Amino acid sequence: MNFAFDAQVTAALFDNTGAVFALGDGSVRFADGATVQAHDGAVLCAAVHPSGEGVVTGGDDGRLVWSRPGVEPAVLAEAKNQWIDAVDASPASGLIAFSWGRTLSVIDPSEPGFRRDFQHERTVSGVAFEPKGRRIAASTYGGAALWYARIEKQQPTRLSWAGSHTGVAFSPDGAFVVTTMQDNQLHGWRLKDAKNLRMGGYPSKVRSLAFLANGQLLATSGAQGAVLWPFIGSNGPMGREATEIGYDEASLVNRVSARVNHGLLAAGLTDGRVWVAHPAAQGLNFVKADKGPVIVALCLSPAADAVAWADEDGAAGVAIL
Repeated sequence: MNFAFDAQVTAALFDNTGAVFALGDGSVRFADGATVQAHDGAVLCAAVHPSGEGVVTGGDDGRLVWSRPGVEPAVLAEAKNQWIDAVDASPASGLIAFSWGRTLSVIDPSEPGFRRDFQHERTVSGVAFEPKGRRIAASTYGGAALWYARIEKQQPTRLSWAGSHTGVAFSPDGAFVVTTMQDNQLHGWRLKDAKNLRMGGYPSKVRSLAFLANGQLLATSGAQGAVLWPFIGSNGPMGREATEIGYDEASLVNRVSARVNHGLLAAGLTDGRVWVAHPAAQGLNFVKADKGPVIVALCLSPAADAVAWADEDGAAGVAIL
């Protein structure tokens, strides 16, 4: 299944109906052909709604919108005169978190009056819920901040490391927080003692990461192959070396996608190709073998039986595995 969109794709996702693409023209396109005009401007970020039905997008029009096929888009929240830069949603708690400027906001779609706004000294670049959905990590300059999602007045737990942190993720067991950085590296913290994890050696910026194999591996982009960090035991990657699969000196991995409960990894390359592989097995399965523009969006389905991808020119596809 292939598509040719007339705008760049911001994100590729899977809701409970199938593949969904969020575009730079403010629209949300579903694989069945349905289109929702969610924003007056570009979609900047997207996440699957906590219910699994449709997607939640943030735009440069300052609106957080829930889009579903055949339903008028619902504005869930607004950030006046600001861009909504990052969003995450928690199926476990039903909450949605999004960032605008220096503010991290939390809403509960089932409680229209519920909203929490948490302030930071610098711009918030990324947000991520812990697996249980009760705490949120926000990446910013100088590290990350951890907030309890429902508590109104609180001081965050601060995880400090010099530099600009551009994205954030929790490990599936909730024991570690990992950030991507403006420099060619990751940084992490073990939460029980705030011990730092240095994860460097990349030839380019890390733009994408994903946990797989029941949280035992963290896959990242940023190198000629997909980089795999071991997260086994209480020490995570401390004292351990990363490995790399799919090495190709002529290209870089620009996007990775995986599912925690599966062992399959998908990678999108700067030369336009897309492959899937089991890290423990030999060989790559190229689901898009033709070279072309850079892959800018990639998503493995929840059951790891399909992959959606899009390149920077608006070409997109869904491959059944």
